[in-house]
Amino acid sequence: MPTKRKSKGAYMISAVAEMYEIHPQTLRLYEREGLLKPSRTEGNTRLYTDEDLERLEFILNLARDLGVNIAGIAIILQMRERMETMNRQMQDFVDYVRTEMISRMQHAADQPGAAMVPLRRPVVVPAEKPRR
Repeated sequence: MPTKRKSKGAYMISAVAEMYEIHPQTLRLYEREGLLKPSRTEGNTRLYTDEDLERLEFILNLARDLGVNIAGIAIILQMRERMETMNRQMQDFVDYVRTEMISRMQHAADQPGAAMVPLRRPVVVPAEKPRR
């Protein structure tokens, strides 16, 4: 679905409903079901950010184009959030391993005979037999 936004900012419910050709009650339903979480002004007016609109576009794509019901959309959004969390955790782990490897490589370079992985006992490499 192409983006229908033109600028950054916050949008009131009527503007969002008009941009996406949906009824404001649909937006209220999505909020009630926990699919959207717009911020509120002091006067309790809903304000949708660009991030909220991206999420709405994803929701509308699921509902309109793929025929997914609200319960299905909720499950897909939860799975998507879990996958993003797992992706961040994996990236943190990869960053940690990379940093640790660089540190060990630098330490090994500073000490001749040092190994990247500490050995519990010396490794004996048999001498090669002369070839005939």
